[in-house]
Amino acid sequence: MLAVWPSPAHVAALKPNGALEKILLSINAGSLLATAAGGGAPYDFVSRFFAPYWGIAEDPVTGSAHCVLAPFWAKRLGKKKLHARQISARGGDLVCTDAGAQVLLEGDCAVYLTGEIEV
Repeated sequence: MLAVWPSPAHVAALKPNGALEKILLSINAGSLLATAAGGGAPYDFVSRFFAPYWGIAEDPVTGSAHCVLAPFWAKRLGKKKLHARQISARGGDLVCTDAGAQVLLEGDCAVYLTGEIEV
């Protein structure tokens, strides 16, 4: 589920536990993308991602969420390259490019797992 708030301050004020969690669980919402326009430089939009249904109170920086948010905001803001901030406690900055059939994401990350599977 994607929900748009009136300002970044409204998104920042959301509490992952408590009423928000109860509402999401009561309607069997798998997850919630909370977002707002960024108000200009440096961010075009901000977001947070909650998934209590899956045992995740809040994800700190969610690439898959930005694959949904980039085309959503690109259309509304009339631009293809967007600067985003996920405003969780840890937070993170992303550059999202709406490339039509795909979304390109850029930003700092930490590799925590690598592997190889042979079938």
